Amino acid sequence: MFVCFASTGYSQVKTRILFILDASNSMNERWGKQTRIQAAKDLLAKTVDGLKGTPNLEIALRAYGHQTPIKPGQEDCNDTKLEVPFGPDNFDRVKYRIKSIQAKGTTPIARSLEAAAGDFPDSNTRNVIILITDGLEACDNDPCVIAKKLKDKGVNVTPFVIGLGLDLSYLEKFRCIGHYKDAENVNAFEHALKSIVEKVLVNTSVQINLNDSNGDPTETDVTMFLYEAGTTNLRYTFTHTINRAGNPDTLAIDPDLKYDLIVNTLPKVEKKNITIQRNTHNVIEVDAPQGFIRLRYVNAAKPYQINARITLPEDPLTLNVQTIGSRDKYIVGTYQVEVLTLPRMYVTVNVAQSSVSDINIKAPGFMKYNATGGITGQLFAENENGIWEWVCNLEDNVSSGEVRLQPGSYRMVYRIKDMKSASYTMEKDFRINSNSTTSIRL
Repeated sequence: MFVCFASTGYSQVKTRILFILDASNSMNERWGKQTRIQAAKDLLAKTVDGLKGTPNLEIALRAYGHQTPIKPGQEDCNDTKLEVPFGPDNFDRVKYRIKSIQAKGTTPIARSLEAAAGDFPDSNTRNVIILITDGLEACDNDPCVIAKKLKDKGVNVTPFVIGLGLDLSYLEKFRCIGHYKDAENVNAFEHALKSIVEKVLVNTSVQINLNDSNGDPTETDVTMFLYEAGTTNLRYTFTHTINRAGNPDTLAIDPDLKYDLIVNTLPKVEKKNITIQRNTHNVIEVDAPQGFIRLRYVNAAKPYQINARITLPEDPLTLNVQTIGSRDKYIVGTYQVEVLTLPRMYVTVNVAQSSVSDINIKAPGFMKYNATGGITGQLFAENENGIWEWVCNLEDNVSSGEVRLQPGSYRMVYRIKDMKSASYTMEKDFRINSNSTTSIRL
């Protein structure tokens, strides 16, 4: 079910929302399992139903393209009508009228906007238009000109446009009218309509700037949690988005609460006890400069699946596990990387703003061994100082096996398991090269 808006605290200033519904012939086109007009009517009716009981709110309904069927070479550009005027407790009237509208005619957006200015009883309230359309102006007026005229006359109307299945280049043409959102499918339409109505009712907006090292809000595409301050009560979840205007997207958040913000970067960034100012646009500044760690083979003949463990220098807990061949994003700073090769590789890496820090790894090779009986033994690698360091234990009491190793010099120390004297200890030195197999007979 659609959200019930009446349960949330909103501004005491009276708000009037005029819904303008496109009922032109193009709205009869299929949109998933429904036509566009049916999807628009269903969700708009649910929205109106959820608004019932919201204090200090009045709504009205205007439609266009629903009275005169379109004919070749003939369009009724005056086909726009205020179906239900503003008034107290008219939600059911609006809902039932929405359900009876049929899509028939043309698309007189400009004339509908011009007429809509007279639909509002006065300018002493917050007057908002929500236009739901799937097309561009089809008549002789320019919606941008009308929008400018309304502004020049001091008509206090805030328009929102939801484009149903529109080409995104078309949506840009609505920028001159007001705020716009694209809805490429029914789920996106439901989300856009809900978001706009919440924004209108709360009359408070929030922008979360994830700032880079230069203090510019360029970081994005990360999940954000907003908890009621000092609790584990999660109130909002957003994927941070840079909108089509190149700015962090505007969010509608209840201003009656204080919040703890968690930005789920690696590692996460937190901001506590945030206050939202009512009836204004709030900007929350968060330092979240990020760069990348990339692990890659320099000479692999085929993909080898090896993981690496990423930690902070002051914290031994695993921050992330990356597969060689992958690239992940991290907050700018210093990290410890343990590459789970044999032998292990340990690298300290510095992540800088918007740059990629590469960890280059030589492709492994393989050691195969065969013995006359089960053995017990261990593998050692010669380090750069000529010291033999433990690599791994061999599987106990088996006569053959295979181990994937990094290129280098190795020594196997072993004895036949059944020989119960240390004097039977044997050694076997060998070398491993990338992408090749070294076979040893014991």
